[in-house]
Amino acid sequence: MEKTAIVLGATGLTGRHLVEELLKNENYTKVSLFSRSKLGKVHAKLEEHLIDVLKLESHKEAFKAHDVFCCIGTTKAKTPDKEKYKKIDYGIPVTAAKLAAKNGAECFVVISAMGADANSRIFYNRIKGEMEQDVMVANIPNIYIFRPALIVGDREEKRIFEKVATHAFKLFNFMLVGNLKKYRSVRCENIAKAMMHVANFWYSDSIIKSNKINELAAKYDGRN
Repeated sequence: MEKTAIVLGATGLTGRHLVEELLKNENYTKVSLFSRSKLGKVHAKLEEHLIDVLKLESHKEAFKAHDVFCCIGTTKAKTPDKEKYKKIDYGIPVTAAKLAAKNGAECFVVISAMGADANSRIFYNRIKGEMEQDVMVANIPNIYIFRPALIVGDREEKRIFEKVATHAFKLFNFMLVGNLKKYRSVRCENIAKAMMHVANFWYSDSIIKSNKINELAAKYDGRN
């Protein structure tokens, strides 16, 4: 089956790996990116839309694909203003899901975070939880929400806390067994592979945590 895909957040840590997987996969004939800046890659399948992603609705006619992947996300350090933070982490994914539904998308995959809870007193967890709730009600046949714990990978910007935490999780991952597996760190390339797997093969759960992300990534062979 020939398919098309849309990626939001293609210039980010996980988004870059996801684009690479999409371009390699023979199921996809076109990969459309919606972002503020160019990815810096040339490929016959690649189509880039340089836009203000906070105004995604203005580009609803072009926002059409079988599968939509949302890797958008910011941090408290990068976006201390809570109103702007919500526009990014809540507003963009929810708008994307609504547009995807209107334009007949078959699958929507979004990265959330461990701890997401619409009833949380913690602002950042609450925003993620509210985003999940409103994405899940979109009229799309297949919706998957990824809740990774710490995401491991080589970032362009250096986050001191994450660097320290990454080394700590490498030591303690093997100790996290049973119900604690959901707290294991997960590599960005594994998130990308797992996203590809659920978009191309039926999966029973809508909420996918770190341990399942790693399991699904191991099943994905990159060819179909």
